[in-house]
Amino acid sequence: MKNQVNYQLELDQIRQALGFDFMSLAFADPAEYDYVIRWKYASGNLNSRYKRIVLQSGRGIAGIVFKTGKPFLLYSVQEQVKQEMLFSYPIVNSEKLNSIGAVPLWNDARVAGVLLGGFRGDRQVNETMLRELQNTARHGIGDLNGKELLLS
Repeated sequence: MKNQVNYQLELDQIRQALGFDFMSLAFADPAEYDYVIRWKYASGNLNSRYKRIVLQSGRGIAGIVFKTGKPFLLYSVQEQVKQEMLFSYPIVNSEKLNSIGAVPLWNDARVAGVLLGGFRGDRQVNETMLRELQNTARHGIGDLNGKELLLS
């Protein structure tokens, strides 16, 4: 019998170690023609609305990171996102986040998920924190190995 991966416990530990107010893990579910991305786990969350957010590849923070395979940094939602564009980032609204960093979670040279960290108060995610998130993701989370490249 395969050991059940405890993503929730791992996410709680990562959030505590890195000091974020909120952290979440998103994974892709195969849909009929494409992938849909959902926030599956959260730590430090205000409510469970994150579970109802469904994003297409390329949409929302998780969708953008999933599609591009590149980190995403929004150091100040207030300064960088126009009020009328906030609906494009549902996780920001549901968790009242003011600053966000998100990185791809690689598994066997493909993006398998997204790790997001954010702050609600005056603290801002900076380049150093984004690198820490990337390093955490590179070590693998759960049964995702964190390998961006496969060497043959």
